[in-house]
Amino acid sequence: MLKTLLLGSFIVFTFLGTAFVSGQDYPSKPIRIFTSTAGGGTDFATRIVAQGLTGPLGQPVIVENRVAIISIETVSKAAPDGYTLLFAGGTLWIVPLLQNVPYDTVRDFSPITFTGRSPAVLLVHPSLPVKSVKELIAFAKGRPQQLNYSSGGPGSSGQLGAELFKSMAGVDIVGIFYKGGGPALTAVIGGETQVIVNPPPPAAPHIKSGRLRALAITSLDPSELLPGLPTVSASGLPGYEVLSLDAVFAPAKTPGAIINRLRQEIVRDLNRPEVKQKFFDVGIEIVGSTPEEAAKFIQSDIAKWSKVIKEAGIRVQ
Repeated sequence: MLKTLLLGSFIVFTFLGTAFVSGQDYPSKPIRIFTSTAGGGTDFATRIVAQGLTGPLGQPVIVENRVAIISIETVSKAAPDGYTLLFAGGTLWIVPLLQNVPYDTVRDFSPITFTGRSPAVLLVHPSLPVKSVKELIAFAKGRPQQLNYSSGGPGSSGQLGAELFKSMAGVDIVGIFYKGGGPALTAVIGGETQVIVNPPPPAAPHIKSGRLRALAITSLDPSELLPGLPTVSASGLPGYEVLSLDAVFAPAKTPGAIINRLRQEIVRDLNRPEVKQKFFDVGIEIVGSTPEEAAKFIQSDIAKWSKVIKEAGIRVQ
């Protein structure tokens, strides 16, 4: 689905009439980008985007770190003038499916562009006698509730990815929760569980050492993060896709000229080879979408995960 969003298909916007004038007058003061707490991958990506905007816009772009839900709520209530932005991932549209939140993703935000994507990888313990997605499905079908998958807890990306796999494959694999993604991965390495859907970077050294077996990548198209690895979709489950996506958002009703100006400058910077490499080194592939493409994908993702969450009975306390 996101193959068309890659920067090779970079789209140049044309501004007309009064919108052109408005966009050129912006900005006239510093811009703030709210994001999650400092130190994580989202903070890292936010700071690269902020640095890339500062020069072309001629104003400081300040990163404001808050607990994710506070950042989201703050921007949802901000003036739609382009001076208060949000950098967020799937938390923005997945968490509302799991618990009550003080915002509405579609109503309160205008997407500017997806910045990066991170597919996961379907992994098994090497003791499992399977070397492909089809073999895993066949093995699991013959042993209902005898295999376990590990995840970082209810509502985590690992649980959602595994439950989507179960639903599409028609298998019954039991979920075991751990206190975070690290312990969940360790459980598979140690043989406590047999299956996990996990980001590539922390799994890569264990794949190389043979302590984990990678079966497939969860993007619809092959990924350079794990060259040569087939996709789950092409290996027995057509349409299976699990992606972690980051994007920049503005409050709803922000003028289109401002949205387009920000999008143009962000994508221009993301397209620089050195910026692509920085993201790639931490397991993120660059994406440069239009606002319309981002909005369409988010709505589709909400529909997909709503169904998975309902069918699996996932609840977050």
